[in-house]
Amino acid sequence: MDGNVNEFDRKTVFAAIIGRPNVGKSTLLNALVGEKISIVTNKPQTTRSRITGILTKGDTQFVFLDTPGLHKAKDKLGSYMMKSADGALDEADVIIWVVPTATRPGKQEEFLVKKLKGMEKPVLLVINKTDGESAVAVGDTILAYAPLFDFASVIPASALTGKGVGIVLDELEKYAQPGGWTFDEDMMTDSSQRALAGEIIREKLLKTLNDEIPHGIAVTIEDFREKRDVYSIRAEIICEKASHKPIIIGKNGATVKKVGTYAREDMEKLFGCRVFLDLYVRVKEGWRDGNLSKYGFDD
Repeated sequence: MDGNVNEFDRKTVFAAIIGRPNVGKSTLLNALVGEKISIVTNKPQTTRSRITGILTKGDTQFVFLDTPGLHKAKDKLGSYMMKSADGALDEADVIIWVVPTATRPGKQEEFLVKKLKGMEKPVLLVINKTDGESAVAVGDTILAYAPLFDFASVIPASALTGKGVGIVLDELEKYAQPGGWTFDEDMMTDSSQRALAGEIIREKLLKTLNDEIPHGIAVTIEDFREKRDVYSIRAEIICEKASHKPIIIGKNGATVKKVGTYAREDMEKLFGCRVFLDLYVRVKEGWRDGNLSKYGFDD
């Protein structure tokens, strides 16, 4: 970042990161921004809302829109997620399509290609998860996807190790538009601290519970107070079934305590201060088909 950049030289590019669930979109976003602002797990559909990541480098501001994984909606939450992804595509100047190495396009990719062709926007194809893969596997993946679309660039990368991330930025910079920056140069995300806290808790739940609990979990921040460089946060963990509640809590509260410890550690690193965190578990059957605004989503 350079605060001495002339205002008239400042440029901005908006880029939407799209792809199937669990292809590494959020990991790529974090690598591009240089900070963990989007939660990451090995489970599909971890990202539910559009997450904005911001990187200001030299005279260019990169604004990244991380999106939920492309999937067929089965409830109101699923529909919300796909609406969020479509909105990011419309807003973006450039689209980053992420596919993992050693995969082949299917019906979802064919549907996406039709949509992209109608948008007439430059698309960067990022072949992710190249670490540990052979050059042949990477090459075969490129050959499988390249004929689908007239890509502006095809970039082998590893969001996990950072390989290829600089190339993605270089390619994006070509499409930066003059007219100033949208955000302050020291911002990394436009998500509120409340929203970030909720997402961190949900990440730790997904990682700690493994496959015992499906994705029928939401986190709401009921109270968020700052006093003398200490954040006091009260959060509710919402689950869909009564049988899930004791699993989330664990024997003698061990599981929810572990989640709280891991979440608090991440929050303190991100917020740069001490955090007191209280977690409560509540059952709300069918919440994914109810009033989503109660859980931080626009209904």
